[in-house]
Amino acid sequence: MKPEIKAKLLSIGSVDMDPALLDWVTIATAGPGAGNLGFFFESEGQRARLAIKQASPLKAEMEDGELVIREDGREIARGSIEEELIHCPDQAFITMSEKCIFDCKFCPVPKLEGKVKSIDEMLETVDKAYDSGKLNAISITSGVEISAENEVDRAEELIRRLREKYSMPIGVSVYPTKDSTRRLKDAGADELKYNIETMDRDVYREVCSDQDIDDVLKALKEGVEIFGKNKVCSNFIIGLGESDESAKRGIDELVSMGVVPILRSANRHPLREGEVFIERPSAERLLMLNRYLRAKLDEQGLRADKFQTMCLPCAGCDINPHFDLE
Repeated sequence: MKPEIKAKLLSIGSVDMDPALLDWVTIATAGPGAGNLGFFFESEGQRARLAIKQASPLKAEMEDGELVIREDGREIARGSIEEELIHCPDQAFITMSEKCIFDCKFCPVPKLEGKVKSIDEMLETVDKAYDSGKLNAISITSGVEISAENEVDRAEELIRRLREKYSMPIGVSVYPTKDSTRRLKDAGADELKYNIETMDRDVYREVCSDQDIDDVLKALKEGVEIFGKNKVCSNFIIGLGESDESAKRGIDELVSMGVVPILRSANRHPLREGEVFIERPSAERLLMLNRYLRAKLDEQGLRADKFQTMCLPCAGCDINPHFDLE
């Protein structure tokens, strides 16, 4: 799948198809895409996670055992439906709390009132994934049910319990607290993700008014110091009203700290309609910014393809600049 095709799929983010054609579909439980019915499409060794929406300009049908995606009647991609393990191929990607007290305007999670999983329930889920023989990594993410401190407590306990049984890589993504980085590392986490969401400070104040961008940046810097090189990443949403110049400055700042940004397309959700400006980035913009990102990572000796957990090795929702770009 050429970079231009993957970028087009991600820029649209959905296909119009009959869900009955698939053996499995899942509903995202975390982040801006929460609540969307979707699947992983694999073509020529690359993947894209696509929501199923009747209004999508892309149409998908099964032909001779393959999923064929067309735009205006013209075939643009052909491949297969990739089986998920736990919300991700090859990983157990666990969302501890599907609720959040923070009111980030681009995210539907605070409106969905999802489930909060117990430690024993999450351990059982990972055990079942391990028994499948397909588990390569464990990833933990979470909303904030009561407080950020409470989620760190739960993440620390879960990681310690998992580390007693499993030697495979464990990644964790929670909202940072003053001591979360050291605690998560000491518990046995291998990789860390604190999501910055946007590096445009004006946009940040509008869409993440409950949070402090400087606190997150400080935590990311500390994360690199404690976890090391090619171990810390951060979701960076594109399409919230930031300019290309602002996005590039944000990339420069994160990469200079040793953080690998993940450029995530902004997603419009009906539960947030009218609350936030969303302009899903074009394929051309995604490619341009990811090529800029790759050049900056190379300058710093950072590699997006060295990560073993969470979003970067999956690359279903984003372009990984070191194995999706030529």
